[in-house]
Amino acid sequence: MTINSKAQVLVIEDHPLFCDALTMTLKSCLGITLVTAATSLGEAMEVLNGGVSPDIIVLDLNLPDVTGMEGLLRLKSTLPGTPVIVVSSLSDNRIVTSVVKSGAAGFVSKDSSRDVIAAAFQTVFEGGVYTPDDYVPPSEGDAMGSDQRHISRLAELTPQQGRILQSICEGKLNKQIAYDLSIAEATVKAHVTAILRKLGVQSRTQAVLVAQKAQFASILHEDPLER
Repeated sequence: MTINSKAQVLVIEDHPLFCDALTMTLKSCLGITLVTAATSLGEAMEVLNGGVSPDIIVLDLNLPDVTGMEGLLRLKSTLPGTPVIVVSSLSDNRIVTSVVKSGAAGFVSKDSSRDVIAAAFQTVFEGGVYTPDDYVPPSEGDAMGSDQRHISRLAELTPQQGRILQSICEGKLNKQIAYDLSIAEATVKAHVTAILRKLGVQSRTQAVLVAQKAQFASILHEDPLER
C-alpha cells in the first residue's frame, strides 16, 4: 500500500494541539487530506461504526477512557488488518517493545519532528514496522517475559471471546455466561477452551490474571463492530 492523497487516516488523540499539528503534517508532508479525528476510543468506535474505513490509525497510548495497551488491543481485535501507529510522550524501550508486540505497526514519540512522523507513515504504508532510531530491541533472553506474550495474545480474541473472558473475570460460571449471551453452554465451553489456548494458559484463573495485567477487562464488553 503506497501513500496517496485519497488515503484515509483516523487520529485518536485527546490533545487538540497535537492532533492539529499531526493533521497539518499529514496534509503538508504526505498530501493526505482525509483525516478524521476522535478524542477517545469510544468516539473512535462510533466513527468506525458509522462507516469510516481508515487505511491507517494513529492512537494516543493514553486516552480518557482507556489506559496502557487497552486501546491498541481493542482496535486490533476490531480491525485486525488496519495498521496502527501508536504515539506517546513516553518512549522508553519497554513501552516501544510492548506496543510492537501487541500488534502496533509503529511507534512515534510526540516530540518527534515532522520529518520523523512522515518517515513513520511512509514505512507503515509500505508494510513495515516503524520504531524510533534510538530504539534498542530486547535480546532473545530479555523479550519482556511470558506476561507480555500473554498480554499480546489478547488481541487475537474475537469479540465474542472477549465478552466471555469479561464474564469469566466477573466470576461467572459457564451456565450463567450461556444465559447472558443466549448461547448454548457447550458453545461457551468451546470458546473457553479457545481462549485458554490463545492466551497460552491452562486455567480460567490464569486467564483472569492475564486480563487484569493488561487492564483489559474494561474493554471486553460487546463491540458495535462484529467481526
